[in-house]
Amino acid sequence: MRPRRLARERALELCYELEQRPGSLDALLADLPVAPEEYSVALARGVEEHQEEIDALLRRYSEHWALERMPVVDRAILRLGSYELVFEPDTPTGVVISEAVELAKEYSTKDSGRFVNGMLGRIAAEVRSAPVTP
Repeated sequence: MRPRRLARERALELCYELEQRPGSLDALLADLPVAPEEYSVALARGVEEHQEEIDALLRRYSEHWALERMPVVDRAILRLGSYELVFEPDTPTGVVISEAVELAKEYSTKDSGRFVNGMLGRIAAEVRSAPVTP
């Protein structure tokens, strides 16, 4: 598996865990027996620092789904993908979306891949000028 893919997977785990227990990323990291890879931490920290902005974006683009009613894993994947689309402009749009879709297919429901693809595609169309090709 590619190193960036593994880092995103670990960042997803961190984002999921942050949602499940109160506290900060720093507190979570302090409790871990082994520190995650630097890129994983950077992604999770970006989500934590920009969560209000990211959640506002997700609320604007979710059709018929309240953010709080989404499966926790989907919400974490969407936050991670949205963070990359908005705040990591050097990461290609297609890479962000396809990695998020793969994570959704692997860790969430059978329909999550399609849902994540649609949401991030709409968000990418707004925040990035390049055409979206997941």
